Order: sequence, then C-alpha cells, then structure tokens
Amino acid sequence: MIDRPMLAAFVAVACISSTALGQTPPANPAIDIEQHLRIASEAARHRETRRVTEERFIEMSRLPGTIVLDARSREKYEELHVRGAMNLSFPDISFESLARTIPDKETTILIYCNNNFRGDESAFPRKAAGLSLNLSTYATLYGYGYRNIYELAPLIDVEDSELVFKR
Repeated sequence: MIDRPMLAAFVAVACISSTALGQTPPANPAIDIEQHLRIASEAARHRETRRVTEERFIEMSRLPGTIVLDARSREKYEELHVRGAMNLSFPDISFESLARTIPDKETTILIYCNNNFRGDESAFPRKAAGLSLNLSTYATLYGYGYRNIYELAPLIDVEDSELVFKR
C-alpha cells in the first residue's frame, strides 16, 4: 500500500527528474500520476477484504450475474482460461469497453491473472509480484467506479486446481 509520505516522495522524484534535465514537461490533462497513485492507494485498501480462496471464487462464479474477468491478452486467454471467463484485455479497458462489457457497476466481478497459476508458463507467464496484472486490473476497475470486485488470492497449480480450464 502507498502511504502519503511515499506518494509525496514519488511525486517529488518525478518533478526533480524533469527539472534536472532542465525541462518542464508539457502538461497533459489526460495523464495524472497523482490521481493514479490516489486511486491505487484507495483500491489497495478496498482490496484487503476482497481476496478470496479458490473454493469461494468457484462458489461466487456460479451466482447469477457474476462475471469472471480475464484481463490477459486475447492470445493468452485463447491458449488457456478459466471456463466461463470473459476476456477484456487490460490495454483495451476504457470507458466505452467497460460500458459495453459490464454496464452495471454493481455487478460482481471476479478477477484472476498470470500470477494465480503455475504449471503452464506459456498460458500464464509469471509477472513481477508488484506488477501483477491483478493489481492493475483491480485498481483500474476501482478507478472506473466498480466496487464489487473480488480477486482470486492463491497461487494454484493448473493440474491440481478445482477450477475448470478451457483451451
């Protein structure tokens, strides 16, 4: 979790870096690092009670209206994914794609990523722990106003999983 002193230090380093180069970066109202860090920090607090076991993930996935979201690339999704999951690749998440895919912000959304599975490195290539796709996906959904998000918590061997996978 990022606390306020850490956020202030990060922003200060970003400002020093550009001024050290003798440049003032051009303003871009469509990119806001301070807002990003605030959303990520809020999402991290929200996420603390939203990480679920494999058993609970499966139970929740069976509830009417629940969406299992796979934000990996279309290529990795097609290689292997949790049966019933829908794919919305992380780079394609936008106001429009979310409005089309998950129009009701009260929808229960279950997410998983590469770092939840081992045993098939081709379909689920490992990411750095602090850069796991679950973290980015959770914070992004949270930032777009979704609050009923749950994340598969454990690291599971695809061969020993109770989840059913589809190729």
